[in-house]
Amino acid sequence: MRRLLLIGCILLCIGCENTTYKSAVPTRPVQLAIDTRAGMYVHFVPTNTCSYVVVDATGYHFNGQTMPLIETDYYGYAGVVIFVNNNQHYSAFDLCCPHCLSQHQPCVIDGIFAVCPICGEQYDLSFGYATPSKGISREALRKYTCLYSNYRLTVRN
Repeated sequence: MRRLLLIGCILLCIGCENTTYKSAVPTRPVQLAIDTRAGMYVHFVPTNTCSYVVVDATGYHFNGQTMPLIETDYYGYAGVVIFVNNNQHYSAFDLCCPHCLSQHQPCVIDGIFAVCPICGEQYDLSFGYATPSKGISREALRKYTCLYSNYRLTVRN
């Protein structure tokens, strides 16, 4: 009985090796900060579900307005979308489709979906997971960490 228990424990330990998730999207630094009390971001609050900010090489884009990047901003591989999901939390994702891996043709936001312009996959942003909905891609969009405190939203990897 002890031998079976020992063998079972060894197999369990071996089976759990290297289980960390690795996205197909190349890792690039992400460091963004938004003060939701300032300027164009005053309505980008957790209760405003399905609103979003897109950040790419040309700046921050929100409600038809654009703010430039600053020196300390980093926006991932193909840009970042910061989305207020249905749970009234911020979620941030890289705009690179993990199926196509195109840095120069990022996903575009269409309502609650990030849509890849190459393969047509739709990633559902509504609950904060960015899972593929058509089944073309087998992987969700790369997710980044969001911290919201004292009206300040910080996104990083």
